[in-house]
Amino acid sequence: MTPEPQRLQYLEAMGLTAWVARYRLPNALPTPEAEWAAPDPEAATASPPGERLHALLDEAAQARDAAPREAPAEPEPPQRAPAGPGKARALLGDIVPAIEAEAAAESEAARPVQRAGEALRFTLQVACLDGRWLILLPREASPGAIETRLLRHLLQAAGVVPEQMPAFEAFRWPQVEGLPVEAPLEEAREGLQAFLAGRARRGWVPERLLVFGEDAVLDELLGVVEAHCPLLALPAWQGPALETLAGSAEAKRALWPRIRDWRSAWEAGHAPG
Repeated sequence: MTPEPQRLQYLEAMGLTAWVARYRLPNALPTPEAEWAAPDPEAATASPPGERLHALLDEAAQARDAAPREAPAEPEPPQRAPAGPGKARALLGDIVPAIEAEAAAESEAARPVQRAGEALRFTLQVACLDGRWLILLPREASPGAIETRLLRHLLQAAGVVPEQMPAFEAFRWPQVEGLPVEAPLEEAREGLQAFLAGRARRGWVPERLLVFGEDAVLDELLGVVEAHCPLLALPAWQGPALETLAGSAEAKRALWPRIRDWRSAWEAGHAPG
């Protein structure tokens, strides 16, 4: 494999720029740190890229010819280094596919970005009961004191008693404005999955999904069908919004038959495996 400094030298001689990510994408792992030599403006303008590349190829050929070789059993006719593109391929070896791939990537980058659509826009309030039951609220603001107390009472009435009530945090999409959008729905789903994967470091291991409230974008995002969320691979329940329940006694009464099985589900999660 061609060493990294030599690869960069060949790319510079061909007039190709090595690109490095400047900003960290949301929820992405940090890029490993590395030392990058600053380009020499005088060397870049001393000669055209083609001349510099052929000079490097000639140096590589001379170094190869000067290396000691075993004496052949029979005299071999002298071989000349291939000329033109063949010469470059022969001397660069395994660097050629990488150079061609990077050249193709730069050609694609030079084209105007084609937007397939606008990003989905939504805000979720997210919490996780004891790291086990994921709660989503499709709303801009976190629940107030009355709605938080109502949620606690609903859980207690259903036999779900977490060690402590979790704080809600907001997840907004898109997280970065102005980025090109190719597949709005898929990108939003991947963003939510990445957000939850990051919370796994806090001990979130969701077993079940509870959604309080209805929202067209959220419904399309989660795709809940027959009490199952395929996006998160979790059993799912969806009911009225907390603000609706807080203002309607009838909505509370209608909710009770739908949450009777929560106790068994919560206790089953605590049962030894």
